[in-house]
Amino acid sequence: MKKRILVVEDEEKLRRVIELQLVSGGFDVDKAATAEEALKVVDRADLVLTDLRLPSMDGLAFLGVIRRQNAHVPVIMMTAFGSVETAVEAMKAGATDFLLKPFGLDHLMQVVSKALEVRALREENRELKAELGRRYEFDNIIGRSPAMQEIFASIERVAPTRATVLLAGESGVGKDLIARAIHFHSPRRDRPLVKINCSALPENLMESELFGYEKGAFTGAQTSKPGKFEQADTGTVFLDEIGDVPAAVQVKLLRILQEREFERLGSNVTRRIDVRVVAATNQDLRAALEQGTFREDLYYRLNVVPLNIPPLRERKQDIPFLANHFVHKLAPENGCQVERITDAGMEKLIAYYWPGNVRELENVIERSLVMSTGTALDAADIKLEADRRPRPQADTHFLPEGLTLDAYEQEIIREALRRADGNKSHAARLLGLTRNALRYRLTQMGLEA
Repeated sequence: MKKRILVVEDEEKLRRVIELQLVSGGFDVDKAATAEEALKVVDRADLVLTDLRLPSMDGLAFLGVIRRQNAHVPVIMMTAFGSVETAVEAMKAGATDFLLKPFGLDHLMQVVSKALEVRALREENRELKAELGRRYEFDNIIGRSPAMQEIFASIERVAPTRATVLLAGESGVGKDLIARAIHFHSPRRDRPLVKINCSALPENLMESELFGYEKGAFTGAQTSKPGKFEQADTGTVFLDEIGDVPAAVQVKLLRILQEREFERLGSNVTRRIDVRVVAATNQDLRAALEQGTFREDLYYRLNVVPLNIPPLRERKQDIPFLANHFVHKLAPENGCQVERITDAGMEKLIAYYWPGNVRELENVIERSLVMSTGTALDAADIKLEADRRPRPQADTHFLPEGLTLDAYEQEIIREALRRADGNKSHAARLLGLTRNALRYRLTQMGLEA
């Protein structure tokens, strides 16, 4: 396609000479005698060739308007009053190049060709960056922040392997979507993906649900049934809320991860299995280790590749992209006419704390769409809950003066042992800990022996 050049020159004869030269060089040309005329057609220009001195609006002011209206178009300044200072000023303002009058027509064509080549290179660079960004968009996961770009890059690196992945993050940050992205970008994409919500399974049913059971294993077991792990054979198991798994089941999970084998409930037959495990938690598993509620060996087996997904309040630059995505997704589903969010509406969304993260944002957008009557969501249309962000304490000196947290904790533990006359079980109850958690702390203090 021919490139279109906009020539802005108040001297008619020179304007005509430049036009003829550019047309003979294979360009389409638009002409204007003033900046005001030129602004009407600048949006379709591939390059602007403008005089520095124009009626009513000078070239530098005109350049500023062009940059706001068409940021990427090259602008070449022409002037008969050239100096180094004027050239520097124009280049600082965003001019691509500078021509001093009088100039030769061959020189004009060289400068124009060079400016268009630079534009082509910059456009190619922008397209490559956009393509890179598209590579980091997995399914419905939206994230332009550096933190999310790191997560996407990690998904690309870890997905082709069979390494176990532990996703950590608050409820609602999108751990489920990331687990699915890992599976569907892996060699197992055509095999089963089985999700197990550990917090939704009653403790007395968890073992049979995960590992299956044989006929007669318990009352009501009239037939044999494979468990979730068998259903996922050669595929991926997603263990959501792994921190809620009871201790008895943790032992069997450890065996799955270490040996790739298990037995059904009520059976002595060892079964081999090939599954990739992705686990997720919104708990602090390190704290669970200290409290004795989570096995240390299982934690390290799960934590081969840890991915920590930041909460939405720590990546607020993602909010506009997520909010617009939800508008375009949910408006047709709810029969709404809303097409966009106003600047004021977006500012309100960005200012909110988002304790429920992306899931809460999606719910807020859907609620606002349903209640809205216009074609845009304004600030008044955004229905948020009362801000539940933590309030800072007035008194920041909450530790006894001169004591660190570790020293204060050790002092409390010693006091509990004194009150319990050295009985560790009694001391653990006084502290609200399990005996194992107390033993762990005593070992750290060098007092376990």
